[in-house]
Amino acid sequence: MALNYCLVVTSDRVYAGLKKDEITPLVSSTLESRGRKLVASTVVRNSFEDIVAAVASMAGRRDCDVILVTGGTGPGPRDVTTEVVSRLAVYMLPGYGEEFRRLSAGEVGPRGLLTRSEAYVLPGGKPVFTTPGNPGAVATALKIILGLDTHLVEQLRGVGH
Repeated sequence: MALNYCLVVTSDRVYAGLKKDEITPLVSSTLESRGRKLVASTVVRNSFEDIVAAVASMAGRRDCDVILVTGGTGPGPRDVTTEVVSRLAVYMLPGYGEEFRRLSAGEVGPRGLLTRSEAYVLPGGKPVFTTPGNPGAVATALKIILGLDTHLVEQLRGVGH
């Protein structure tokens, strides 16, 4: 099954043009190398309202199988991605966040445990994964996600195993 992804990059600095978007090209090339496709992407501010609108827009796309939201998963006051997605979701899939923190701690030390990255399922059965907004963290997240995305989407669509 060739899956289509939608990407929401949350970053005040990228949105304002003060920093180059390194995430979209990384995600696109990684997905392509694994037989997936990035069909839509957007950059939004670290704003509750902007993230809600972007995730809802991606969730409404018929050509989107999986949503990835980068940035805003730390403990800072502008890091609201986890709150946004958790409120939109029907339920959380805790294993992804646990594995992400485990791998991150191995890569960057104890500060890797501070992320609030998680996986959720939105109404209608669309999975959404959150990850920090730095390229290394996104690469780590994709290693996990690409190992389970096909099975997850099949399960959410009612395909037996």
